[in-house]
Parts: sequence; C-alpha cells; structure tokens
Amino acid sequence: MEGFLERYESALALAAQAHHSQVRKVGGDPFIVHVVHVSVILLRHGFSEDVVIAGLLHDVVEDQEVPLADIEARFGPAVAEMVAALTEWKREGDVERPWEIRKQEALAKLRRASLDVVAVKAADVLHNAHSVAQGLRREGPTIWHSFSRGPGETLWYYRGVARIVGERLGEHPLAKELDGAIEHLEQTIASAAAETRGL
Repeated sequence: MEGFLERYESALALAAQAHHSQVRKVGGDPFIVHVVHVSVILLRHGFSEDVVIAGLLHDVVEDQEVPLADIEARFGPAVAEMVAALTEWKREGDVERPWEIRKQEALAKLRRASLDVVAVKAADVLHNAHSVAQGLRREGPTIWHSFSRGPGETLWYYRGVARIVGERLGEHPLAKELDGAIEHLEQTIASAAAETRGL
C-alpha cells in the first residue's frame, strides 16, 4: 500500500500541476476535482493501481500536452498506454478538428481498447454525466453555452460510450452505475427543457 500511495501522490501532483489553470465547464470548479473523482470511482470498484493512476492522468496529454514519454518514465508503460488510448487529438496543426470526428474516433478506439481503458472511460463519463446533471439542476439549460455541442449530441456520445462499456464489461457494477447516471441525466435534461418552456 505504501508504494501505491507514493505513486498516487506523484500522479496527483502531476495532474494538479498540469491542470492548475483549467476549470470545469460546469460550475467552474478546478479541473483537478474531475480527475480525482475518476480515480476514486476506479478505486471504489477495485481496479488496479495502474488503472487508478491512469484515471488521475487521463486528460493531461489531451488538455495540457504533457508528453507521453514523461508519463511512461514516471509511471511505466501500462499507464502511458492507457493515457494514450484515452487521448483525443483536438488539433491538426493549427486547425481544430471537428467534435463529431473526434468523438467517432474515440468510440472506435474504445471498442478495440483494453478492459482497463474501458473502465477509465466509464469512470470519466460517469463523473461527467453526474456533473452535467448537477449543473442543469443548479443553473438550467444555460450550461450548454459552455459546451462544444448541445444536449442531443452530448447524450449521443455518452450513450455510445455506455453501450460499448456494457458490451465490454458486461454485468460489472461500474457499467450498471454508468447506465444509471446517463438515464438520470436524460431525465434531468428533459425536466430542464420542460421548465424552460414553462410546462
């Protein structure tokens, strides 16, 4: 356990440093809150030390351009491979790549990914779905102004992830928890839209 705590603390420090200026789209919380939640979800479900650490680091390459070589040097090839598999490439040179293409690629990669990668992605979307639902209850549909796409596209992607997670992880409690979170988000989106229309 001592070795794990040292590695976890090192990964937490890297994530905190990398994401120090980044905030969440919903609520404006420091971004580190998200990756800690992801790691805790994985820990709660009994995943390995490497998987929990990959949960902490899953966005540092995509959002902050931390070199994968640095992750491999500090945390080993297994963690680096998981982070690589979870990284979307948002730009091609100076041009931002379309959201739809990136998400289709992410889903295709997830279908071929290891079960550990699938678990990290499930925890990621699980926390995102909870955060979006909480934001809708607190602020209403105006939260969508902070997103690249609206509720329909967001649900399409989350459902796609959940479908693959269900196919790959089967009856695992994490897959069931993700399904429940997305169902709750769908209901929250519908309720927020109804309130906006004055129904």
